[in-house]
Amino acid sequence: MDKGLHFTICVVTTMLLLRESSQAGEEKDPEALAALKPDSRGAGEGLPTLTVTTILEDPYVMVRGAELEGYCMELLGALAGMLRFQYRVKVVGDGQYGAVAAGGNWTGMIGEILRREADIAVAPLTVTSAREEVVSFTTPFLQTGIGILLRKDTTSQDMSFFHFLSPFSKETWTALLFAYLLTCFCLFLVARLSPCEWNEPKNEENHFTFLNSLWFGAGALALQGATPRPQALSVRVIAVVWWLFTLALLAAYIANFTALLSSGSEQLPIQTFEDLVKQRNLEFGTLEGSSTFYYFKNSKNPIHQMIYEYMEKRREHVLVKTYQEAVQRVMDSNYAFIGESISQDLAAARHCNLIRAPEVIGARGFGIATAQASPWTKPLSIAVLKLREAGDLDYLRNKWWESSCLRQSRDRWGPLEPPALGGLFLTLGIGLALGILAALAELSSSSRRVAAHAKKSCCSVFTEEICTRLRIKGAARQSQETSGKANA
Repeated sequence: MDKGLHFTICVVTTMLLLRESSQAGEEKDPEALAALKPDSRGAGEGLPTLTVTTILEDPYVMVRGAELEGYCMELLGALAGMLRFQYRVKVVGDGQYGAVAAGGNWTGMIGEILRREADIAVAPLTVTSAREEVVSFTTPFLQTGIGILLRKDTTSQDMSFFHFLSPFSKETWTALLFAYLLTCFCLFLVARLSPCEWNEPKNEENHFTFLNSLWFGAGALALQGATPRPQALSVRVIAVVWWLFTLALLAAYIANFTALLSSGSEQLPIQTFEDLVKQRNLEFGTLEGSSTFYYFKNSKNPIHQMIYEYMEKRREHVLVKTYQEAVQRVMDSNYAFIGESISQDLAAARHCNLIRAPEVIGARGFGIATAQASPWTKPLSIAVLKLREAGDLDYLRNKWWESSCLRQSRDRWGPLEPPALGGLFLTLGIGLALGILAALAELSSSSRRVAAHAKKSCCSVFTEEICTRLRIKGAARQSQETSGKANA
């Protein structure tokens, strides 16, 4: 009895140790994933079983313990649930997507489908005409293009001498100058019209001259107090509105300027593929045997031909084997990677020191590859369309491309246009109008009192007061000349 129990314990212990060592080997050796068991999400008694080939690429397919996960794995699970099939996942043996080798045979996932080693390929596999000739593709489940992945510090250049003007557009600066001059003129005008800004207009000069009004407005822009200080309610209304305007304007300027400095997108000299060809500081290349490489090879565009000739001449040095190698090389050296824009967006979201150049060429899509005349091609295409219409593909895109750093792109932090500050300028205009109306009301009230005391028409007194205040120096001189003649 004791011997039997001892033997059972030894057998169980040995099996557990073998299982743990097997799992550890799978974690360390991704090639062992080529013979994974069917995923339980697709399991079902009596259902057909498909062999699925894929490739390890973040975030499409990734190793987590002894299992695979990622965008393509969730997509495969959803398709299996809709079409009711089981699946067995294997990682492509040579680590290639699929290209024609020297002997005319296909490599990678395309080759495995042609050799009947796999039924379908669910991976970031680009739909091309050459691949379409030997296999069939479903409706694309992701749209992408060809972009340039760069490291920020290798693309930065000295700021322009007038970089401090970048937070606002030229139109905004023009509108700001116009608002400043208009406000200063309104301060000058209202101070002249308001009786509270002087005791006797005919003998005392008003402190709010036009030059003083310009100085007052400039002091508010710099958040500094400036004299003369307004005394009339109408002048204070305009002053308060101008202070609020400048406060909000400075807040917008500082926030946008800080964002431009931190993003570094203003200093990105490589905006297009033509810029990449003209520069001499960065090497550039793409994945060996990828559809991107053959896109430049077959393109008739002169710029694209120059890129292909450069990569072909330095093939051993600039072409990379895997996407992970490409990203690491961009981070570690003066290297620009040309590849799928959607994958580059992921790299820029995961690594905050990377950035993708704005230009994207060669619009294309990722599709599921099947053998020609396969009965699964059309059902898979319909299922992909249903997932897109239901919003499931957008959900997966947002889930697996979620950024791990707060990047501020040029699209979000570009120069502020006038419409963005439209409410601010409208508030300033309303404040100026209220100030002028308040000054006219004060002058009208004073004119009525003077007209009642002198028994004159209110309109005549009001007109005389306006003319006196707007031509105060000439009226003062005329008054002095009249008093001088009377004394003589």
